[in-house]
Amino acid sequence: MASKTALPPLPPWGNALAGATGAVIANALVYPLDIVKTRIQVQIKRRPEDPEPLTVDREHYNGTFDAIQKIMKDEGITGLYSGIEGSLIGVASTNFAYFYWYSVVRTLYLSTQKLPKPPTTAIELSLGALAGAIAQVFTIPVSVVTTRQQTQPKSDKRGLFDTAREVIDSEDGYSGLWRGLKASLVLVVNPAITYGAYQRLKDVVFPGKTNLKPWEAFLLGAMSKSLATIVTQPLIVAKVGLQSRPPLARKGKPFKSFIEVMTFIVENEGPLALFKGMTPQITKGIMVQGILMMTKERMEILFVLLFAYLRRLRAKKLKKAADALASKASEVGASAKQSMPTIAK
Repeated sequence: MASKTALPPLPPWGNALAGATGAVIANALVYPLDIVKTRIQVQIKRRPEDPEPLTVDREHYNGTFDAIQKIMKDEGITGLYSGIEGSLIGVASTNFAYFYWYSVVRTLYLSTQKLPKPPTTAIELSLGALAGAIAQVFTIPVSVVTTRQQTQPKSDKRGLFDTAREVIDSEDGYSGLWRGLKASLVLVVNPAITYGAYQRLKDVVFPGKTNLKPWEAFLLGAMSKSLATIVTQPLIVAKVGLQSRPPLARKGKPFKSFIEVMTFIVENEGPLALFKGMTPQITKGIMVQGILMMTKERMEILFVLLFAYLRRLRAKKLKKAADALASKASEVGASAKQSMPTIAK
């Protein structure tokens, strides 16, 4: 019996495209939760002695469902999708860059090993952190603009480019597009924990299994993302505070570091406020990560099959062209032989 030919693995850009496609689909499906978690994270709880709201948005949200109801009442259904264009551009670019560099650095690491064996958890986390750091440097401007769009009041809604101009025209200039870069570099531990945990859980829960079923990939993605979100939530809240407009309580003065944001939150709301927006953050994270991993697994298979089909198609065309050239050469040879004059004896 002929042995079954194994399909070749995807190149780094193929893995990146599969990951970016899954990320865009996942984030588009749960985008209203992204709006809700961002607005909850930037608001400062108003105390009875405060003469006016402390946040950019004068509406105060008391939870996920309360935020959804108030946003729809004030801005309509479109309010839940404010800034979605920039967000999906950012999601696509960030995930493409992440999956590309993760695939590159992981492949390079495995190529240095004399004996083929899966990387340890520490190595997986390190590879994920390195890939995440590289991706953040190139894609954080879109994240800054999207966060600004999501937190703009109804009376001052702006498009993607107008919002970018607002950031550039601030006291930070063009460097304002990289606000929160330090926090983002620290936050690379989030995808590092997520994908590192995903790989390890995959080896433990489904050992030796190459292609996971959709529900299996969803389960692993949800578990790994929940763990990463809980660990990094204070930093996530601080990053959003850095990238959004400064709260009214600061009279237009922007934050300079994520430590300053966290100090401000603790002083005004207490330490537990560093975990505000946890419910929509985890809900969104679980859904996005589950859908992302489920979609990425399917997309990888589709791309592998597509590349194999294209290679077979190309081989058939080359063989057909070679046969045609050989046939033409044979015909020319036969014609030349027939046209040669007969030499009289």
